[in-house]
Amino acid sequence: MKLYDVYPLLNVNIVRGEGCKVFDDQGTEYLDLYGGHAVISIGHSHKNYVEAVSRQVSQLGFYSNSVINTLQRQLATRLGEVSGYDDYQLFLVNSGAEANENALKLASFHTGRTRILVSQKAFHGRTSLAVEATDNPKIIAPVNANNHVTYLPLNDISAWEAEIAKGDVCACLLECIQGVGGIRMVEREFAQRLSQACKAHGTVLICDEIQCGYGRSGKFFAHQWLDIRPDLITVAKGIANGFPMSAVLISPAFTPVYGQLGTTFGGNHLACAAALAVLDTIEEEHLIDNARETGDYLMERLRALQKSQPHIVEVRGRGLMIGIELDIPQKAVRERLVYEQHCFVGSSGTTTLRLLPPLCIGRAEADAFIEKLTNALS
Repeated sequence: MKLYDVYPLLNVNIVRGEGCKVFDDQGTEYLDLYGGHAVISIGHSHKNYVEAVSRQVSQLGFYSNSVINTLQRQLATRLGEVSGYDDYQLFLVNSGAEANENALKLASFHTGRTRILVSQKAFHGRTSLAVEATDNPKIIAPVNANNHVTYLPLNDISAWEAEIAKGDVCACLLECIQGVGGIRMVEREFAQRLSQACKAHGTVLICDEIQCGYGRSGKFFAHQWLDIRPDLITVAKGIANGFPMSAVLISPAFTPVYGQLGTTFGGNHLACAAALAVLDTIEEEHLIDNARETGDYLMERLRALQKSQPHIVEVRGRGLMIGIELDIPQKAVRERLVYEQHCFVGSSGTTTLRLLPPLCIGRAEADAFIEKLTNALS
């Protein structure tokens, strides 16, 4: 049997990681400015993480959600404290798509409605309803195309208010910083008016914080820059530093119904141990402050480089979620960064480089990246 080939792979076999660096099977060191799709939050092989997961797997790796799991309750308490949502409820699952899928189901149960509004260029996952809410027809199979979703221009509040006013919208699903869409920012006025419109018409506001959350923007959640408080918040990626895990944070207005939602692996003992280690490390090492400060520094260096580097058209982002818009295809630049400069970055579309490094990155690594990028663009 061979793998079902769905990814265009870089010809590098990564076998080890440490902080903001990874190493291939030949011992070559790479600077990691991508964090494996924004998953590595506290750094590769962090000692707190290794100790917590090792200790837990030596005691109990998994048992059913039909019994008490005190680690889940500890995680709910800690996440509430660190995020500022201590009055919300927590439902634990396994992936970002699964979190969005369950959030949309909750919104539909809550309102009795079926229509969803999302932004153009949105990416919300690859499961049934999440992929329908993703603005990419190439990945929506015929069985998923059920006309539940209306795509609207990001930040065009008049278009969103007009649709919400029809009274049949169960949820607005919003990335406050679009990731796959190219690091596009939600504007403050748009977010606040959208929140008001949702409240006025009984529509559920869901913030997809899967990529932009967990400290990446320089606040725990990206929507906290916009002074809104959504009804549901979805998180994944950085929540457990590489262990498969995700969650839905649920407003007190939602009452749990036995049997309405469920999961086999969600919130298992190993995942919770990993997630608790992440929260402890974020607090102990002030990683949210570091994301804001180092992100500002990196964007300053990139904008300075833009003045002397004609291929850089725009630098946009917040914290350690940064897009570099080029006037040339990003693919060749990205490959030069990997194979010649030994540096990993991500991409969006055909012309955007996407930076999503571990939150522990420092100025020295930022400076090293500027040098590598300069060489790759030369």
